[in-house]
Amino acid sequence: MSPAAEAVLSRCAFIIPVYNHSGAVGAVIEKTRAFKRPIWVVDDGSTDDTREALEGLSGIAVIRHPVNQGKGAALMTGFAAAFPMADWAITLDADGQHDPADALSLIHAVPAGERPIVIGRRAQMLEKGAPWTSRWGRGFSNFWVWACSGLPLADTQSGFRMYPLPETLMLNPRSRRFQFEVEVLVLASWSGIPVREAAVSTRYRLPGDRISHFRPGLDFWRNTLAFSRLLAMRLLLPGRLRARRIK
Repeated sequence: MSPAAEAVLSRCAFIIPVYNHSGAVGAVIEKTRAFKRPIWVVDDGSTDDTREALEGLSGIAVIRHPVNQGKGAALMTGFAAAFPMADWAITLDADGQHDPADALSLIHAVPAGERPIVIGRRAQMLEKGAPWTSRWGRGFSNFWVWACSGLPLADTQSGFRMYPLPETLMLNPRSRRFQFEVEVLVLASWSGIPVREAAVSTRYRLPGDRISHFRPGLDFWRNTLAFSRLLAMRLLLPGRLRARRIK
């Protein structure tokens, strides 16, 4: 690792939102601990054995939401907790689809003197075995993020990311569920925060073993509402007013 990358890593914390992934979260945490950086696990109101799976694990801090509030809410909780000790947050999902070692790809994608959001672009998304909802949803979100912001991104739904703090906290996105991860990209573009992508690997388990909380009908509808609001703001408000409303 280059000295510049080591310097960035030294200011990072990892945030893992979890909701009913008791069977996978332990292995994700174990691999993430290899970086020897703070790890915040946000249990977003899990109703399975997640609490028991997290008990006794060393090297992590656990925050629990009494009831499920959504992935975006869990991430914002993690950002606020990590902010006093870090100025970068690396987020990854608890279902095991991400290889924590790929966090190095995100770190190496940060240019000197720049503080971008870095998205882990999942190379296997178009291959056999990737859920159709993920493939279709990625294309849907990619188009609307471009329409709302002008950003030509390849994987706007990836949860494996690197966020600059406190810049991301200042964006104050309204969405608190899956829509958070697309809204924050649009708001970043409006605020002048660069957005970059870096290739990461993806592992999809067999359909019977995979636990996804994305509900195609409801969440596509929520995405549509979020994008409609953002597109209206882009079309109707001058750039300076959009930036002012964010802050």
